[in-house]
Amino acid sequence: MSSLAMRPCGDFRTSYKSDNTIFETKTIRWFTALVIALACAAPLVLDGYFLTLFIQISYLGIAALGLNILVGFTGQISLGHGAFFGFGAFASAWLNTSFHIPVVLCIPLAGFLTMAVGMMFGMPAARIKGLYLAIATLAAQFIIEDFFARADWFSGGSSGAMAAPVSLFGFDFDTDLSFYFIALFALVFMYIWGCNLMRSRDGRAFVAVRDHYLSAEIMGVKLNKYRLLSFGISSFYAGIGGALYAHYLGYVSAEGFTILMSIQFLAMVIIGGLGSIKGTLMGVVFMVLLPEMLESMVGLMKYTDWGNIPMVTDGLAYIKEMAIGLVIILFLIFEPEGLAHRWDQIKNYWKCYPFAY
Repeated sequence: MSSLAMRPCGDFRTSYKSDNTIFETKTIRWFTALVIALACAAPLVLDGYFLTLFIQISYLGIAALGLNILVGFTGQISLGHGAFFGFGAFASAWLNTSFHIPVVLCIPLAGFLTMAVGMMFGMPAARIKGLYLAIATLAAQFIIEDFFARADWFSGGSSGAMAAPVSLFGFDFDTDLSFYFIALFALVFMYIWGCNLMRSRDGRAFVAVRDHYLSAEIMGVKLNKYRLLSFGISSFYAGIGGALYAHYLGYVSAEGFTILMSIQFLAMVIIGGLGSIKGTLMGVVFMVLLPEMLESMVGLMKYTDWGNIPMVTDGLAYIKEMAIGLVIILFLIFEPEGLAHRWDQIKNYWKCYPFAY
């Protein structure tokens, strides 16, 4: 029955290749393929509301994974990730409207442009750490926000910018149903690439810099190089997510990429689990569904007698804003290692049952 185990008992890894694989067992490999197949068939049974939620999870999940590579795997900090997300959105729209480059090519190009901007801000930030690094990235947030407001040629200024839908072989992906498959492909591709990155030499160097930078430097890891590289990769992911966001909505405005968005990205990483790829997606799903659940709860409260009291109704409008900060505090107190750690504990517990052997 060992072939049915999610993780067989004992350590059967006898080579570096087997230790470095993405899928530890055939069961995990087939289970992943099954999940992707079900995701492809989901539009057949889901309505537009759930498709919209999944698309939102996709582009936010890609950007959040970039932040986790920087914060969770490399041990850096960034309070400007929302601004890089916005830069990717504006860059893709600008490349399409100004140079008439196909949207399919604008999305990766926007990622590389955002990567260049991120590395530009990362050059001084790579030499500092702690509070000083947080202040430096916070400055990047406000600098890029000011750039959005002043660069009419790039962002449209206060008027915003229009973004054309994704078009491939003459077909426009301008509906939730069609764009769903673009978002699904981008999510799967970027997460597989992120898994491969963490298994590579560079990925292991990121973890070494995070765990003990002095030991990493003694072993020959160039600290400035990998800190700067992590900023670049993080910005690249943010740019790809922002570009998908722009071409899905069809319009981009600078008001949406504030410090609050950067805090939301940090919340996704903290809630999901620092240094965990699957935890990143868990945190994104949690943060996307949280406002929806609060909206439902607020709607139910209005049907009660005490829910119509003026003091209560006035406070309901601020519940969503309070929820993000409250959730971060609760997770830091009761589940500091995030949802991924809790999921691993559940798996370890059930490993003792029939399918573990």
